[in-house]
Amino acid sequence: MVNFTIGSSLFKFSWDQVAIGLWQRYPNPNSKHVLSEDVISRHFEGNKLVSKRLLTKTNKIPKWGERFVGGDSHIVLIEESVVDPDKKTFTTYTRNIGLTKIMTIEEKCVYKASQDNTSWTLCERMAWFSSPLPLAVRKPIEVFSMKRFRSNGEKASKGLDFVLTSIFRPDHVKDHPLFSTSNAFKDSARKAAEMAKSKAGVLHRGAITVSK
Repeated sequence: MVNFTIGSSLFKFSWDQVAIGLWQRYPNPNSKHVLSEDVISRHFEGNKLVSKRLLTKTNKIPKWGERFVGGDSHIVLIEESVVDPDKKTFTTYTRNIGLTKIMTIEEKCVYKASQDNTSWTLCERMAWFSSPLPLAVRKPIEVFSMKRFRSNGEKASKGLDFVLTSIFRPDHVKDHPLFSTSNAFKDSARKAAEMAKSKAGVLHRGAITVSK
């Protein structure tokens, strides 16, 4: 691993709320690139909930990179997560299992109560980049990947914030920055909000069960 980056996002929701919202972050207006999500396994280790999921996303390739991947615009990722209700941490580990001949990106996100305001949740994000390609070719790909990673991280945080608002502050959804005046976008936002709200009760009961 030759590159490392770190970033953080603050959500003005409690850790319990974020832990519920994370399971429902798709769909949201910023997740049109997410094609599918499937649970591979889920079990308890003591009081910790350990899950593994398979995600498929579109991955727009710049023109100069198409010769390396043959125009393939899809990427498959494995997401492993550990929910610790005692320490109040929700940790996700994500890595791509497709396009590894070009680049491997491993990401770790830790969601925990903010030290500045325990009613809010801080997400600390770390990522490692590596490529088997020769240095002359690898360097521009790494730079491009890091820039995209940071951009996608910001979009993902805004998408999760939209879902959290939809579930816990539905009266404020129309005031959210992602709730566009565009009819098509508004319809997407409305559907995402309705889906999140419809499952909030079930997820809340599940979270209470885990916390016991």
